[in-house]
Amino acid sequence: MFSSRHIYFPVLTLLSATFLLAGCSSPHAPLVLISGSYFPIWMVFAVVGIVVALLARVVLIRIGIDDLMPLRVLAYAALAAAVAFGLLLLGPSS
Repeated sequence: MFSSRHIYFPVLTLLSATFLLAGCSSPHAPLVLISGSYFPIWMVFAVVGIVVALLARVVLIRIGIDDLMPLRVLAYAALAAAVAFGLLLLGPSS
């Protein structure tokens, strides 16, 4: 026979997906116009974070610190995320 776990799992999965996807269609999400198309502002901030991380890498290579960093990929990904999240916190509100 089926246990209660087998019955409730699809229902809980569907409910959690519904709640998580509800934020994707917010009419008040901040958008920016780029070349005639509207993009979510978080995509723009993610690109800015990646560019800042790349520029920081160039600076750290020239200084000579990049060779001493043990987890370079993690450090640069964390820097890009920190810049993107910081811009989201300080950026435009909906």
